[in-house]
Amino acid sequence: MKKILVIDDDEKLLRLTETALKREDWQVLLARDGTEGLRIAFNSHPDLVILDIMLPGMDGFETCRRLKELSNIPVIMLTALASETDVVRGLAVGADDYITKPFSLVELVARVRTCFRRNSITSSKTPLLVKGDLTIDLARHKVSLRGKSVDLTPTEFRLLSFLARNEGQVIPHRTLLVEVWGPEYSDQVDYLHLYIRYLRHKIEQDPSKPEIIKTERGIGYFLDGD
Repeated sequence: MKKILVIDDDEKLLRLTETALKREDWQVLLARDGTEGLRIAFNSHPDLVILDIMLPGMDGFETCRRLKELSNIPVIMLTALASETDVVRGLAVGADDYITKPFSLVELVARVRTCFRRNSITSSKTPLLVKGDLTIDLARHKVSLRGKSVDLTPTEFRLLSFLARNEGQVIPHRTLLVEVWGPEYSDQVDYLHLYIRYLRHKIEQDPSKPEIIKTERGIGYFLDGD
């Protein structure tokens, strides 16, 4: 049984979320603040965390950062902060997805299912990809550039590895969104642009003049292994 930790100080939302997730036969753990959430995560090892940003004391950004220090657990952030700056900040601390409040419980359950599905995909057939100066270890979820380790979130890793598997091919926006995030995200092109930009900051020497992940304007992206 999948185990989900929900961290939110809104008691009503906690209970509604708990009920919706339990209907899917998932075990649900609840925490009212970041400190309690970290303690539960450390002791119970959940498969996924749903995390509010606006928490008393330690906010969701710091809580997410510390969760990612414990393990590579998927984190879905709940936020009333819909600005691009806040989304980028969430990605920077390792969030795998975000949902803007108010949201429907049906949408939340769909996002959780998608997160579980994409994290269950294994890559044992091709454990290692070397593309120019990039080395992508699919089995260990490790990336190095010119011999130095690159710290990627699980979503960034899936995006990069999919582009690497299709080196030199222009992958349309919609295809990338469906393959990396799931069919529910097929029209979220701005979401993709944001992840590409953040990924470039981690692997490109000059993100404003990318040499690894290149853009085919109006169509999609491709990885240039040369």
